[in-house]
Formats: sequence, structure tokens, C-alpha cells
Amino acid sequence: MAITSSVSTFLNTVKQGVKNNLFLVSFNYPGSLTPAPTSDTVDLLCKSAALPASNLGVIEVPFRGRTVKIAGDRTFDTWTATFIADRNFTIRHGFEKWMENINKHEANTAAAFLTDSSSTGYMADLTVKQLERDSTDAGSILREYLFKGCFPTNISQIDLAYDSNDQIEDFTVEFQIQYWTAKAGTTATGSGAIV
Repeated sequence: MAITSSVSTFLNTVKQGVKNNLFLVSFNYPGSLTPAPTSDTVDLLCKSAALPASNLGVIEVPFRGRTVKIAGDRTFDTWTATFIADRNFTIRHGFEKWMENINKHEANTAAAFLTDSSSTGYMADLTVKQLERDSTDAGSILREYLFKGCFPTNISQIDLAYDSNDQIEDFTVEFQIQYWTAKAGTTATGSGAIV
């Protein structure tokens, strides 16, 4: 097989690539969480996140000495983000309060019992946007993912140690999600329907 592509063809295809560190995370906290951290604070202190995986189950059916594979049900992985701890613990307190509203530490009761984002609900929607490095102030959006019906189920511990010099505390939060959708961004090359 002859190699016909050139460096120029490769560069014209990949352009400047997509950068892992250009992203925007925003939450619409449930109404039961008051006061809630602002969306700007969440985005500013979100150190890392992830674009979602896509999973389809497989049904394996034996047939005459072979295994035939048939598409099964869709599943959605948990979603995890890492946050920098600010001096007031604003973000961490927000997640602790969110989980406290779902199930109290001591009383084992639930103030938030509905599955929507109303004033008594505990689920919320999360958004992750992959940004382009361009001349706009915030960066154009290459792709946007909307996570529906989310709630936190794990806030990681923060390790404390005398020898942890020159570090800023951070922690991870793991979310359960009902499903996600994706759509093309706002860049000139971004096109496509919602997945």
C-alpha cells in the first residue's frame, strides 16, 4: 500500500487538534440546595472532568457451535469531576449539602425526595463543553454534552499531611446519571444534530 498523504494533508485535517485543558463545566443545582454555589464558581474551580463513554450491552446467543452477538441495552457510567478546594470550601460544602438533602447523616431521613430539580427534588442537569482555542473571549464550543438527572454519590476524602508542601487541596465528586445527549458546537466547522 502506497503512502499518499502528506504532512500538509495531515495538518489540514487535524488543524490545531482538540486540547484536553479547554473545557467548561456548569451545573444547574437542584432547587432544594440553598444557597447553592454559583455556576461561575463551579466552572472556575473544576480542575478536571471527562467527556462521557458510550456503552451498549451485548447479548450472546449460542447457535450451532458459534456465539451470535446481538445488541443489548444501553448503560451509562458514573461521571467524575475533580475540584480545587477554595478557602471557604464553597464547592465542597455545596456537594456535602446536596448529599445531606438526599439522605441525612444522623437521622437517616430525606428532605429531598423527588427525582426532579424542583424545590424538593435532588436531581440536576450537568453540562460539559469542549472548547476551541480561538479569538472569542470564552472560546467557541466544539461539542456539548448534557447529563440529565444527575446526583452525587461520592465525595472523595482530602488527604492531609505535614509533607504535602506546594500543593493545593482538591477532591473528586462522582455522579450518577440517567442519560446524556450531545450536540455540535458553535464553531464554523461544528455541525450535526443532537445525539
